[in-house]
Amino acid sequence: MLITRQNRRYFIKIEVKDNNVEQAIRVLKRKLQKEGFFKVMKMKSTYEKPSEKKKRIKTENLKRIKKQQKLRNRY
Repeated sequence: MLITRQNRRYFIKIEVKDNNVEQAIRVLKRKLQKEGFFKVMKMKSTYEKPSEKKKRIKTENLKRIKKQQKLRNRY
């Protein structure tokens, strides 16, 4: 599977062991969830007003900065 993110291409490789496709699908879904694939697809499916987009980006940046500060204060 090919995933593009910020003009970069990532390849996700899932190995199917003992013809256990269900397990491979679960692993794939977990990896896609971790990468934020479903979040992006949901956001792309509906229109987002520019003001809402700016607000969302601002809150995401604040969360990211707080998380970084929290990790720095640990050590």
